[in-house]
Amino acid sequence: MVVQGFTVDLNKALVFQVGHLGDAYQEWVHQPIVCTEGPRFFDNEILEFLTKTAWWVIPVTWLPFVCYFITKSISLGHTPLQVASMVVAGIFVWTLIEYTLHRFLFHIKTRSYWGNTMHYLLHGCHHKHPMDGLRLVFPPAATAILLFPFWNLVKLISTPTTQPGLFGGGLLGYVLYDITHYYLHHAQPSQEVLKNLKKYHLNHHFRIQNRGFGITSSFWDKVFGTLPTTKSADKQR
Repeated sequence: MVVQGFTVDLNKALVFQVGHLGDAYQEWVHQPIVCTEGPRFFDNEILEFLTKTAWWVIPVTWLPFVCYFITKSISLGHTPLQVASMVVAGIFVWTLIEYTLHRFLFHIKTRSYWGNTMHYLLHGCHHKHPMDGLRLVFPPAATAILLFPFWNLVKLISTPTTQPGLFGGGLLGYVLYDITHYYLHHAQPSQEVLKNLKKYHLNHHFRIQNRGFGITSSFWDKVFGTLPTTKSADKQR
C-alpha cells in the first residue's frame, strides 16, 4: 500500500516499517485485514517469538497469583464473604482501568516514527489484523510491568489487609478481560448476551473505531458517553 510516498510491504516484517507512515498511520492502521494468519513483526526470530502468546497462557500464568492474593487476605483475618466483596470491588476497578487504557492509551493519536511504532506494537497491530489469534492477549512479561502501577493504585485505596484481596480481584478482572476478548474474536457464541457483546466489540473494529471501548461490558461507554451510534442514527445524519 502506498501512503505519502512510502510503501508498506505486508510480506516483510512490519514493526519497523509502520513508523514511516507519519500522519497517514492512523488511517492505514484502521483499515483491517481480516485474515487468521498473522503478519511477521520482526526479522529477528527471538523478538518475533516474544510477540506471540496463546490465549490459554493467560489463565495458566495469572490464576495461581489470583488465588495467592485472595487467600492472603483471608489469612490476614478477613472472612470469605468479606474477601469475596473485595474481589468484586477489584473486578469493578479493573473494568474502569480496562476502559481508560483502551480509550486513552490504546487509541492515542500518533504521527512520529517511534510513536507509530510503539502504538502498532501496543494496539495498532490488533486493529490492522484483528483475527491474529497469537497477538490478541497481552504477553505475560508486558502484563507484569503494568501490574506494578496497579498494585500501587490499589494500595492508595485500601488497607494492608484488604490490598491483596482487591488486587487479586483486579487481576482476576484482567484475566476475564483477556480471555473474553479472545472469545469475542474467535468464538461463535450461542447465548444472547455474548452474541450482543461480540457484535458490540466487532462494531468497534469494523464500523466506528473511536467509540465502544468496553470489552467485557458497555457500562463505562454508557457512563462516559462513548456508546457507538446505531446504523439508523447514522442514516439520519
